[in-house]
Amino acid sequence: MENRRIFLIVLDSYGIGALPDAADFGDEGSNTLKTITASKAYDTPNMKKLGLFNIDGVDWMKKEESPAGAYGRMKERSRGKDTTIGHWEIAGVVSPKPLPVYPNGFPEEILEKFREATGREVLCNLPYSGTDVIRDYGEEHMKTGALIVYTSADSVFQIAAHEEIVPVEELYRYCEIAREILCGEHGVGRVIARPFIGEAPNFQRTANRHDFSLLPPRDTMLDAILEAGYDTYGIGKIYDIFAGKGIAHTQRIQNNVDGMEKTLEMQEKDFKGLCFVNLVDFDMMYGHRNDIEGYANAATVFDRQLKTFLERMRPEDILMITADHGCDPGFRGTDHSREHTPLLICGEDIKENVNLGTRETFADIAATVLDLLHVENNTDGTSMKELIIK
Repeated sequence: MENRRIFLIVLDSYGIGALPDAADFGDEGSNTLKTITASKAYDTPNMKKLGLFNIDGVDWMKKEESPAGAYGRMKERSRGKDTTIGHWEIAGVVSPKPLPVYPNGFPEEILEKFREATGREVLCNLPYSGTDVIRDYGEEHMKTGALIVYTSADSVFQIAAHEEIVPVEELYRYCEIAREILCGEHGVGRVIARPFIGEAPNFQRTANRHDFSLLPPRDTMLDAILEAGYDTYGIGKIYDIFAGKGIAHTQRIQNNVDGMEKTLEMQEKDFKGLCFVNLVDFDMMYGHRNDIEGYANAATVFDRQLKTFLERMRPEDILMITADHGCDPGFRGTDHSREHTPLLICGEDIKENVNLGTRETFADIAATVLDLLHVENNTDGTSMKELIIK
């Protein structure tokens, strides 16, 4: 179909159970979906209709008698569990090596180059919660002007600064400097600007966060789609994750609800190609903060907006829902968890009640998207088109 529109929505961190190698990552027993479905706040009848609870391994929920689409369980073949390589793999590129992490902070050689290039001192340099780090170092930052540099269990170099001390655009420039320094063996997945406002002890992070990502190691499905003359739209932090590569149009969002509202608006546009959406609140607001009720409620709110999306789909539309990793809010710690992810596919052309089983790589999504658009497969995945198209 020439006017095919594919909507690919990533529910950031919506894992559905530990991968076979989860123990290698300290995540054996993690299960984001199992944790949140135990909450009274959880209610997702529309994802249930699409087959979420029929997926292999989801054996604690009542199954849909006849799901309205195809459904499956995805394995991550890349050696990691972070946002960057999770999305790269969804877009067709498997990463055999994990991105570097810094459980003891960044080496002095990196900080020395950063101080010299920015003219500012550095505070913290440890793995830290984003809210805790401004609580503990915010006052000193405001007195001295030193930048709060910290990391997490992810491959990230984060810079927090008060907007009155370091204007947002200046903070972004510092992040660009860090991005240039952090290459090669120190090529972290993302450099993240973390501006905040307010007075101690009530500092608050703002919506002016910005990610400066590592470029994907090679072309993804996004590049192939563009080269074939189709459209690529990114909603949420998709543009940031791919450092803009392969994204023709982008829209920032304030939160999950805003992200879905912008996705609903895209349904009114005439385009052909891919609309790639990331809803980050599941991960950032709830998974990392061990907020089970908040995560469950966010799933419920998404499901209500999903109902509206499904009602507005055109005959040529295909919807895919997946995730990039897990972040079980009931598991020990606040790190991402190495989990399977769901895949739900629906549309007028999609067969109903098709169990796709367990796929060996997220990259099968990219291969399928390209096949549906009649674009040559440049990915590490295998297309599922013949299994799902009527």
